[in-house]
Amino acid sequence: MHLSRRTFFALAGLGAVGLAGCSNRLPAVDVTAPGFGDGASGTINVWCRSETQDGIQTMVEAFHQAQDRIRIRLTPIPAGQYVTKLATAIRGSRPPDLVDIDDINSALFFYRDVFSDITPLVDELPYKGQLSPGHLGLATREDRYYGVPFLGDFSVLFCNSELFDRAGVDLEETTGSFDGYLEASRAISALGEDISGWLYPGNATGALGFTVQPHVWAADSQLMAGDVGDQQGDILGNEPLRRTLEMMRTMWTEGLVPSGSYADDASRWYADFVDGRIGMLPCSYGSVVPNASEELLAKTEVRLLAGPDGGQAFFTGGDNFSLPNGSSNPSAAWEFVRFCLELEQQQNLPAGGFAPIRGDAATEQFAEQYPLMVPPLESIDAGYAPRTLSYSRLFNQSDGPWLEIFRRAVFDGEIDAALEEGQDGFDTVLEQGDA
Repeated sequence: MHLSRRTFFALAGLGAVGLAGCSNRLPAVDVTAPGFGDGASGTINVWCRSETQDGIQTMVEAFHQAQDRIRIRLTPIPAGQYVTKLATAIRGSRPPDLVDIDDINSALFFYRDVFSDITPLVDELPYKGQLSPGHLGLATREDRYYGVPFLGDFSVLFCNSELFDRAGVDLEETTGSFDGYLEASRAISALGEDISGWLYPGNATGALGFTVQPHVWAADSQLMAGDVGDQQGDILGNEPLRRTLEMMRTMWTEGLVPSGSYADDASRWYADFVDGRIGMLPCSYGSVVPNASEELLAKTEVRLLAGPDGGQAFFTGGDNFSLPNGSSNPSAAWEFVRFCLELEQQQNLPAGGFAPIRGDAATEQFAEQYPLMVPPLESIDAGYAPRTLSYSRLFNQSDGPWLEIFRRAVFDGEIDAALEEGQDGFDTVLEQGDA
């Protein structure tokens, strides 16, 4: 299925601000020009997500201190408005010079030819092989790069080692498969005192997409099949997905998750864990660590999320950098990008709650300072995020098929019906090409 630019943005709710015809008027950046990315000057306009502003603001300040030729004008945009505002700016031929965009939304733009091909620049990076492949995959089309990773927001499993010890279960042995998860959850929940072995926010579709999908990926399966623009759901007959839902159902029926999980919208996702009442919590570093006490962090360990019988995976959320066509100062913008990707800057990201996107950031000194950030960096190839033009409709909107699959299977116990209707729901959204 081929979508015209006008059709794509109309379906995405952006018909009034669509890009039809605009990319032809905005010149692509010539990244092969002599001296590109070195010795530039002037001001660059950078858009970022307001949710990740802290991650980039410190880099802006450090960049200003490191040189006096280039100044950054940073504009934070709320996540819910980012796609619409960027589409509007492009349609009006007034794009920013550089965009710091949610990596899952990168394809919405470069599949419509409005981000410049920066393949030669990425290929020249001496640490290219250390970059998060999950992020980079979301900026790639036909082996060409239209963006580069910037910062990470990874889903991992936080474990309260004290509760494991009290329950008499080995953390290492029980966090590598579903049988182990259930064994540990049962033992920890049996401690009583309002303690639960596991936690999931059962009414928060985005959080469930972030933390449940990796169990399926760890078993070398996905929830979609086909190329972007011609995708179908891979729901019905997906055995790793079925087993994941069955495990989550068992957690519910046996009372291994808090009773409030049914209505939990993730507004205080981490609260019970930081209060010491949860054995295992799939979540992000930025949600748990800044809100936990030093005492709790000292007895917290991180593992990657496992599949039914082993394997490991995590969701590579976070941001990519891209140069829009029509950027007025792209050389200076790329100089800033390179600065942000340097090891020193990357290793400072956890202070703001975000992860480096370079596997080589996990040095011995880094591990001493940020031990809970190390596991995904040491297994950076286990990170993944699905490339589709329909992610938001599938996984982030409350009326999308993902939340219905989870709730019907886990809380109602209708797994077969959930998978059958989920297949239809995924296919419908993907056929529409809606974002």
